[in-house]
Amino acid sequence: MALITVNLFSGSLMRTVPVNVILPVDKQTDALMRDGATGAFSPHVPDGGFKTLYLLHGIFGNYTDWVSGSCIQRWAEERDLAVVMPSGDNRAYVDQPASHDYYGRFIGEELVALTRAMFPLSTRREDTFIGGLSMGGYGAFRNGFRYAGTFGRIASLSGAFLVDGFAERTDDVSRFFESRAFTEAVYGDADAVRGSDKDPTWLAEQLVESGAPLPEIYLACGVDDGLYEANLETLRRLRALGYDVTYEEGPGGHNWAFWNRYIEHVVEWLPLGDAQAGVNSGNVGL
Repeated sequence: MALITVNLFSGSLMRTVPVNVILPVDKQTDALMRDGATGAFSPHVPDGGFKTLYLLHGIFGNYTDWVSGSCIQRWAEERDLAVVMPSGDNRAYVDQPASHDYYGRFIGEELVALTRAMFPLSTRREDTFIGGLSMGGYGAFRNGFRYAGTFGRIASLSGAFLVDGFAERTDDVSRFFESRAFTEAVYGDADAVRGSDKDPTWLAEQLVESGAPLPEIYLACGVDDGLYEANLETLRRLRALGYDVTYEEGPGGHNWAFWNRYIEHVVEWLPLGDAQAGVNSGNVGL
């Protein structure tokens, strides 16, 4: 399994951004190892390129989170899935024109174009997916609906679907990321976020009204998570709009124990087909 760190220059953000990429191009199966012994080895690339999951971290995280906090690398290799994990800072993956931080455009357009140019990735919508946890779950929904012509499936774990409460926020809080000042630095006028292009369910509604193909949705949240009710409300709204939503819940809070379990469910839910596990330190073939 190739784990590649890329430092790429983004025009949407006007700076260099680190990105981790899981790419099973070096996958060694028993058959390939036998062929390799006779000099016939060739890179492992599925016909049409790798199906790809763009996977977003949560607040306080960066491009290393998913690899260090979960077993995504193992499951990606087993299923011939490429995974692209960018850094999004604490900026919710939305556009902030005043500081030229077009995170939404970076995720939905530029990152996809650049990684497709760099790696043997499929360019088909039905092979291209976006997901994330917490802030990244919100970012996956916001950009998955905003760029639905690119992403055929969207997945969220413990999504931070907090838009409904933004208008009531004040600065009399102990955690900076729950303050009105921080909210408005990231999303703009807190009173105007609901019903805007930073509101995922509003974007989902606009997509239905446009008549464009709808992405399939996966949503999961722990029953002990403080975001549980917000996730149930998001589920209700999407199903009312006619979306195909696969929903799962289970014991767990807002932590890696839950996310590590359910990111495996996400990989199983994706339309990846059959693949043979590669030989590696966890599968030595003895």
